Amino acid sequence: MLYITYLLVAAAVVFLSVKASVYIDLIDKKSSLSGAFLGGVLLSAVTSLPELFTSISATMLLQKPGLCLGNILGSNIFNVAVLAVMFLLFLSKSYRAPLSKGHNYVILFCLATYVTLALNMFLPKVFDHHILTLSVTSLVIILFYGFGVKYLAGEGGEQSKGEDTSSLTMRGIIVRFVLCSVGLVALSVWLTYLSDDLATRLNMGAGLAGALFLGVATSLPELSSTVSLFRMRNYDIAVGNIVGSCLFNMIILSVADLLWLRGTIYDFTDGNVGQMLLFGGVALVVTLLSLISKKRWSRALTSLVVIACYFAFLVA
Repeated sequence: MLYITYLLVAAAVVFLSVKASVYIDLIDKKSSLSGAFLGGVLLSAVTSLPELFTSISATMLLQKPGLCLGNILGSNIFNVAVLAVMFLLFLSKSYRAPLSKGHNYVILFCLATYVTLALNMFLPKVFDHHILTLSVTSLVIILFYGFGVKYLAGEGGEQSKGEDTSSLTMRGIIVRFVLCSVGLVALSVWLTYLSDDLATRLNMGAGLAGALFLGVATSLPELSSTVSLFRMRNYDIAVGNIVGSCLFNMIILSVADLLWLRGTIYDFTDGNVGQMLLFGGVALVVTLLSLISKKRWSRALTSLVVIACYFAFLVA
């Protein structure tokens, strides 16, 4: 029964995420906001709500910060693997699609947070030093996220907006989008408890359980919304959703660190966390190369490398 409940909750998350992507596409058509901002900031924040609330629940309610860290890093590597798969499936139509340069900067800032976490792992006395309730690592992550939002807000993609055929008003679209967001929050908290129960039943470490159960399940919003956006050929918002979610996920660690008063949120005792940093960092670098490239063969090759990084992480 536990497995069935987990699958049903995950399916509900997929449904709400697809609806959220449809409403974002409508906002894109009805407003002058850039696709980079809508995907990289607004949609990525909403599709990352499960990561936010499951991470807070794992830390504060279950008192397992390792589950939180595994959730975030596992979600990120799953997200970029999803983007790579979409690039392959829609290769003939997407490899020349104009994308905002802001996405490249966001990936660079996300990579900088990975470097910060790696330094924390090897130099904990420096990067785990706290100012009030925030560690130096968390403060650096917040700084990089701020720069990422700045670039996404300041640069729009060159992709033209599609024709608006919806009869919904802007107010109606926003109300529906908010309702989807609230539903995602409620389901995400439930997923936290289900994942913890699964980890206990299967006798798994907190970091690995966070990456496999929470990381994949809470990445379902990014997966389903990205698939939906690729099908609508809104590639700029789709890419922004993925790279923006990866960076937003890192800010979740800072939120959890702010709330966790019993030590450090950056728990590297589970050996799988180091592997997540390694393979996740490589996958982000290759994703950046994929976005820069405008050649079909290069996009295909880099996408395959990203997918290989995800499977290497699973079997390592």
